[in-house]
Amino acid sequence: MALSFGNHIRQRFLAWPSCYNTVVFVCSGGLSNLLYLCSLPDYVQCVEDEPRQVLLRVYGAILQGVDSLVLESVMFAILAERALGPKLYGVFPLGRLEQYLPNTRMRTNQLSDPAISAEIATKLARFHNMVMPFNKKPKWLFGTIDNFSFSFITHFVFLASCLHNSALLAATPSPVVFCHNDVQEGNILMLEDGKHSSAERLMLIDFEYSSYNYRGFDFGNHFCEWMYDYTYNEWPFYKATPENYPTREQQLLFIRSYLAEQHKDTNVAVDQTQIEEDLIIEANRYALASHFLWGLWSIIQAKISKIEFGYMDYAQCRFDAYFKQKKLFS
Repeated sequence: MALSFGNHIRQRFLAWPSCYNTVVFVCSGGLSNLLYLCSLPDYVQCVEDEPRQVLLRVYGAILQGVDSLVLESVMFAILAERALGPKLYGVFPLGRLEQYLPNTRMRTNQLSDPAISAEIATKLARFHNMVMPFNKKPKWLFGTIDNFSFSFITHFVFLASCLHNSALLAATPSPVVFCHNDVQEGNILMLEDGKHSSAERLMLIDFEYSSYNYRGFDFGNHFCEWMYDYTYNEWPFYKATPENYPTREQQLLFIRSYLAEQHKDTNVAVDQTQIEEDLIIEANRYALASHFLWGLWSIIQAKISKIEFGYMDYAQCRFDAYFKQKKLFS
């Protein structure tokens, strides 16, 4: 398999020599994709300004053969051009080649670090300010939930919850923006190349779920991710710590950092306190959608994914968290 990957690199995208001179390392690609770091040995010279290392991403089963591949490739290229993501070197039917950026892996417990949390919020605000050449209607969230639930789930409890979820969120004002939809520690690089200031050390990556969506989903989903560690090395290969859900004070720090970035070029007087309170409600209600969506997603992954992970355990965990959150914020 690694040899065929080398052939893709050599023949289609880079002027690298024979793939026998390519070193391939298996990286952690998350719960949807497979990721490989491909490098040239030190004794092999590069052609002009071509990279010595690239990341090879092989899409998971859900994305293979669907139109979202084209949209994600366009999105990836635009974000790279605007310095909001890694460079794109090439696309092929089962994946793509990306720029490798030396980085330190972010851990779940670092999401609560005040400086890191503030920078994530800043990066998210910039992401939300993007204008992308895609359908601006927020179809992704409820469309995905409907597809997952009616294709695989028929139990009335889940259908009733889905309907409740839609009604509650419909009553929760949230602007439609270009959302990442999966801001968790595995999708945030901590850059270490020395070219970035201490205030610009993070980069959002992995845009396979990005789309126009309700802003509250990015907030609520990110807050949920504070609770889940996907690097646990024993079955089910994740660890849930519900008490790590951000406190009100931690949420306010995130929200204030986000608003500071959004409003930095405006002089319009606003009621900051009311905006913050509204955003807390918005985020925590949309956390319901996060639990529900990834619970359904995990059931589907359990059927088709080849990645070793306790998908059904994780689905149950997210549904349990959904009902707990529902009692608190309905």
